[in-house]
Formats: sequence, C-alpha cells, structure tokens
Amino acid sequence: MPHDGAERIRRVIEGNRETMASLPQTSLPASDCIELHAKSIAEWTKLASLLDQRAATGHVRHCHGDLHLANICLWRGKPTLFDCLEFDAELATTDVLYDLAFLLMDLWERGYRPQASLLFNRYLDMREEGGGVAALPLFLSMRAAIRAHVSVTAASRQITEKDRLAKLVMARDYLVAAQAFLKHPEPRLIAIGGLSGTGKSTLAGGLAPQVGGALGARWLRTDVLRKRLAGITPESRLPQESYTREHNAAVYGRLLEEAAIMLASGRSVIVDGVFADPAERDKIVAVARSACVPFTGLWLTAPRETLIDRVAARHGDPSDADRSVVERQLDYDVGELGDWLRLDAEGLPDEVLARSLALIK
Repeated sequence: MPHDGAERIRRVIEGNRETMASLPQTSLPASDCIELHAKSIAEWTKLASLLDQRAATGHVRHCHGDLHLANICLWRGKPTLFDCLEFDAELATTDVLYDLAFLLMDLWERGYRPQASLLFNRYLDMREEGGGVAALPLFLSMRAAIRAHVSVTAASRQITEKDRLAKLVMARDYLVAAQAFLKHPEPRLIAIGGLSGTGKSTLAGGLAPQVGGALGARWLRTDVLRKRLAGITPESRLPQESYTREHNAAVYGRLLEEAAIMLASGRSVIVDGVFADPAERDKIVAVARSACVPFTGLWLTAPRETLIDRVAARHGDPSDADRSVVERQLDYDVGELGDWLRLDAEGLPDEVLARSLALIK
C-alpha cells in the first residue's frame, strides 16, 4: 500500500512488545518494557502523518532489512553488505531511514560514536531527507529494542553461565538505550566561521558527535552544499566560476533553509562556512532566534603560514580552496564579530576541540 508508512512502523512496535512480553520474567524488567512501549506509541502518534507522507513519496521500499555491523564485511577493500532479509520481501520493505537506523544504532551503542555521526551526516549530504530526520529517534529506539529481545533469546543458547549472563547484560543495556533514544534534548545551533585553512571542518566534525542527543548534530558544510547544488559528489572539483557572488548567495541560502528544517525536526545543527560577510553571520543568528534555540558562533583564527600549510595538505576534501584563495581571503574585511566568539585554531585538532567545548559550555 502506498500510504502505509505509519502502519508498518506500528506493527514493528507491537511486535517488539509482544516478543518482550513472552520472554522469561527474569530477563528484562517488565515495567521498563511496558514503559518503552507506551513512549514508543506516543512518539509514533506524533510522527504518523510524516511516516505516511514518506511512504507516499517513495521513502518506503525494499531494503536490506538487517543492516547491522555483523552483516557488513570488507571485501577487496570495500565495505560490503550481506545476509539481507531475502526470505521475506514484505519484512524487508520499510522506510529507508529505519533501515539505516540499525547500523547507526549499532555503531553508536558499540562506542563508535564519531563513526555513527559521520555516517549519519554523509548519508544526509548525499540524500535530501528533510523533515524525515524527526523519525530517527523512534527508529533508533525500535532497533535497540529488537537487539534487546534478540539478545535475551541468544542468552538461552549459550553453553556457559558466564556467556549467558553476558548476553542478558547486553539485552538490558539495549533496553536502556531504547528508552534513551526517545529523549529529546533541546536543540542548539553552532556556527563555525573563519578563513580557509583555519580548521573549520575538522572542528565541526569533532564537535558533531558531542552536540545534541543520539548521533549528535547535523553538520551542514557550505563546501558540500555547493557540490550538491552543482549535482556532483562532495570530493569533485568545481571551476572558479562556481564561486561567484550569485553562487555563494545560493549556497548560503540553502544552508539557512536546511538548518531551519533540522532545528524544526528537533536536531541540533552545526554550520560550517567562511561567513566572512557580516550579513551572512547575522542571517544564521536569525535562524536560531526564529527557532528559539541557543546559538554559539565561533570565529576561528590562525597565522597565515598555518592556513597555507593546511590547505596544501588537503586530499580528497570537499573544499576547493588553495593558496591563492587563502591569500585573497587574507585581505577580507570581515567587520565586527558581534556575538561570535573568537577561537584560536592553532594547534592540534584535539586542543582546538577542547577550547571550543569550553566556549560552548
């Protein structure tokens, strides 16, 4: 059915509830399972119209169905998926974000949080999802719930008592995670500006997993948006004529739009661009004010030699900036910074990240 996005998700939620209720009473706390179901249904109710809309617009399709870390391997140097749900096409037909959520949840809960954030942002860089991101907390919770009851079942198959108890601990941890994914921390907007080579993207990538709730912040980068608007991959090069005033206006306009959409979806946002024009800085502040969320602007600075060395060392980066771009930017009059905070970006990435976190907090 073309409009059964919500019903498909509801069936999974109810399936989780039924399976958990059938487990031995000592495996998972019954009260926690009941609470998780109630919160999941409450979240589903808020999202039902969005889920149906996604089904109607082609976001529900035949997917892998079981996309977690144990079903991915490196084959000839490339990540390769295997063991999809070939036995049941109906079960494998779902929202594409729900399919991705299994891998994102698995990475996040296994401690690979920077990788989960990077995958989340890369996916959205390559595929426009808009307000669909609002469904991710529920999707992550559902995937963790599945892992919880599957771990209980796995515990019963263990040979040793030690292994059985380890699986039960894992199951309870996933149940706790399933509840935590449904929490909605207040979103915030962080803008990172500065000349090419100051390390804006290195800092933004380091900050993203640490801002907001699960999966971290949505990281919006002008260099990536520029490539998307041109219809090419982020790492492809653009000619100089793609950096006119008109092109820049279009890129920053899209940046503002996507930041507003993400904030409305409850997701914290980090925007990353030069922001040399005071008007550009004012507009991103206005986005935060319109969304009624906290704003932090960080203006990165570093010596001329550092900027030139950093752009020269880039490889496979979405930025097309080179030495000539840096030399030209050094003559910019960026005006008064206003509420933006100046941040010394000299030093190792971890040092700059620590200084930025101190300013943000």
